[in-house]
Amino acid sequence: MSNETKDLRDYLFRGLMFEAEAGKFQSAGIQVGADTKQAEERLLSEALSPFNVATRNNALEMARLYAVLHCFENEVRALIRETLEEKDGPDWIDKLPQKTKDFAASRQTAAFEDSWLEGEKSDLLGFVDFGQLSSVIVEREPAAAGGVLGTNAIVLGVNETTW
Repeated sequence: MSNETKDLRDYLFRGLMFEAEAGKFQSAGIQVGADTKQAEERLLSEALSPFNVATRNNALEMARLYAVLHCFENEVRALIRETLEEKDGPDWIDKLPQKTKDFAASRQTAAFEDSWLEGEKSDLLGFVDFGQLSSVIVEREPAAAGGVLGTNAIVLGVNETTW
């Protein structure tokens, strides 16, 4: 093996070893590599700089609101997914209302065709409109309600957040 090949192999191996161990340091609170928070803030600042201050402030406020709604919506989906999987087994998705499945499948197809759309594309439940989740809860009662809350309380909460 030539020295150049050995040096390249050693360099790549050390890089892989570092990459494998970096996660342990990061989980212990030690920053390894570039500070992504600062980089993200700088990129966002640069992207928003052409706009006036009022528009930027409104955008940042909406971004915070969107983040909360996104988390809430996906927690509801996770609750429905976990509950129905527990009650109906791995084929729970086949037991969703047909209208809901058809709608979600068409949105999923569009997401695959429009490659610019980011995010998870393999989870069919992720393509169900948030408002339609209430129909899943009602039609799959009592499995979807899980006995934690009454169905009416869940549906009311979902419908109140749908715009």
